[in-house]
Amino acid sequence: MITVNTQIDPAYQPQIKIDQLTVIVKDTLKSCQVHQAGLTVVITSDEAVQALNHTYRNVAAPTDVLSFEANAEQDGFVMPKEGAAYLGDVIISLPAATRQAEAAGHRPMEEILLLAVHGTLHLLGFDHLTDAEKDEMWRVQQAILRKHNLSHVSPTE
Repeated sequence: MITVNTQIDPAYQPQIKIDQLTVIVKDTLKSCQVHQAGLTVVITSDEAVQALNHTYRNVAAPTDVLSFEANAEQDGFVMPKEGAAYLGDVIISLPAATRQAEAAGHRPMEEILLLAVHGTLHLLGFDHLTDAEKDEMWRVQQAILRKHNLSHVSPTE
């Protein structure tokens, strides 16, 4: 069983389609042959994400998405539900996603879905530090997005 917990700042709840978010995160896990796991997706403000970026990565700048593995040394914002292995947390800045979506010409929810897939892949060990890693991560990411009719949504990196 796959468990996707969501925590959305109250001000942002009307803008988020939780069912769509949950489906794409579950599909990301299944696409990577993970069928029993749990994770949490948090939708929050630029300020909250920037504070986490500074605290945990020592980067005093905003970003769009952060992933925190549950087995990392400095983990945890949410306690997992019992049963599935807990992978970690994906933290997304809705204001950053909105700016990126406007710049790219698609809807903010589509950007949120991209960032959820991206953050989930990071929890599964994907990265984009080298060209080879980036090629593999982008290939998997685009395959998932294409399956959800989101092939027009691409990372802004």
